[in-house]
Amino acid sequence: MKTHIIGALAIFAGMTVAAQNREQITFDYNDQRQEIHSFGASDCWRAQYVGLWPEEKKNAMADLLFSSEFDDTGSPKGIGLSLWRFNIGSGSHEAGDASGITSDWRRTECFLDKDGNWDWTKQKGQRWFLEAAKKRGVPYSLGFSITAPYFMTKNGMARASDTTPYANIREDQYRNYASFMAEVCDHLGIDYLSPINEPQWAWNVSRQEGMQATNEESAKLIKLIDEEITVRNSKTKVVFGEAADIRYLYRGGMNALRDNQIAEMFLPTGPHYIGDLKNVAKTVSGHSYWSTWPLDTLISTRAELRAALPEGYTYWQTEFCPMEQNPDNPNGGGQRDFGMDYALYVARIIHHDLTVAEASSWQSWTAFSEGNYKDVLIYIGDETLLNPHKKVEQAIDLKEDGYFLPTKYMWALGNYSFFVRPGMKRIAQVGEANVNNVDTARDLMASAYIDKGSKKVVIVFVNYGTAEKQVKLSIDHLPKGFGSKTFKCYETSNRSDLKYVGETRADAIAIPARSVVTLVNK
Repeated sequence: MKTHIIGALAIFAGMTVAAQNREQITFDYNDQRQEIHSFGASDCWRAQYVGLWPEEKKNAMADLLFSSEFDDTGSPKGIGLSLWRFNIGSGSHEAGDASGITSDWRRTECFLDKDGNWDWTKQKGQRWFLEAAKKRGVPYSLGFSITAPYFMTKNGMARASDTTPYANIREDQYRNYASFMAEVCDHLGIDYLSPINEPQWAWNVSRQEGMQATNEESAKLIKLIDEEITVRNSKTKVVFGEAADIRYLYRGGMNALRDNQIAEMFLPTGPHYIGDLKNVAKTVSGHSYWSTWPLDTLISTRAELRAALPEGYTYWQTEFCPMEQNPDNPNGGGQRDFGMDYALYVARIIHHDLTVAEASSWQSWTAFSEGNYKDVLIYIGDETLLNPHKKVEQAIDLKEDGYFLPTKYMWALGNYSFFVRPGMKRIAQVGEANVNNVDTARDLMASAYIDKGSKKVVIVFVNYGTAEKQVKLSIDHLPKGFGSKTFKCYETSNRSDLKYVGETRADAIAIPARSVVTLVNK
């Protein structure tokens, strides 16, 4: 009897110590921040071929990206993206080697030819995924153009050939380029148009398409696009920025004629103001490349961006893959990576883009890749993709068929995209300005989202640390009807892919080491 009492006391003492060691995390319902618009990814460039694969395989990949359903175990079938980016092609495929693009995997078809003829059967593989997204309930699409069609450019190529800040488009082709993009978006029913991608880079190399542009040239093109959308009575809205580095959005003196985009283009006092155009969304977009290390830079640049946004504007993060080489990402963008380290690195950036920059949309660079690079949600390849020790007798043409394998990064993104839906509001953590610091970025990060209509509460934890975290969760000022005592738990880690792992009490949450965990109230 005495032994049992001593054992019980020991267990009670252990529980008491565990309770005392729990980290208290508190959110405030009354401190509501940005409304979430979407989470997305792009079809560039491989969907043009993957979309031609056998139906069973491409439907399976579409389910992974777009499905918002649960399987029989209660786990998500896919990651439920809410926006799909469609690359509006330049015709570099039709131009072949003359396009200036070396790899045909990075060339694109064009709906319009150099004689002015339209062919809506082009970009078949990409159109398949666009339709697959719509059929699975993805609410938003965005068309983006990387360069003007090759027959509208100064050098007749789908990329620049000189080092210059000026756009590779002939002066007499601005109207035609604007009309082309507006027509494509109208025909395909695309919600948003991003007409210029990373205008700060020179794009004078052969590895991919691209077109630089000054702020003045960008504004000139966007004003023409606004007119062309109006003529068509189209629903498409222009989203501009796509800055190659978010600092180009709010700093001057970085890249002559192509930086300080917010002040020059989105403020009424700017020399190239576009904010008064009917078909331009109150949104500034940029890319999270090159601003993620060191960690104090990750945090400070996003705080500076948020402070620079004009009143009434939202910020969209529209491209990212981890290219920076640093101790947490030693290979930079190089080498295929299916692992949790890669997933956590990006999850940390998603967290800070949402909680510091207050992004309302977060979009991954590309969905598919056959390459040896860390830029993708789903890899494609031959049988060695599934079994590295497999001896392949005959090479497979990946333009027609192949194998695919999702990354941990895809599932980690799903911890956000599947559960944090369009229209939800982020609510701030108590003391949030102090919470977002370098120490937290190496340890446990948390963000919370609410849906007033369904009374849903979603909490996403990113545990970057090597130890399990014991957490006690509370939400101040939560109205009646929002359950906040018991949560369903979904985990992405070395052992789980967005897997439902059961229920947890708000006062007794355990977040596994090196994991991304989403809690959803019952």
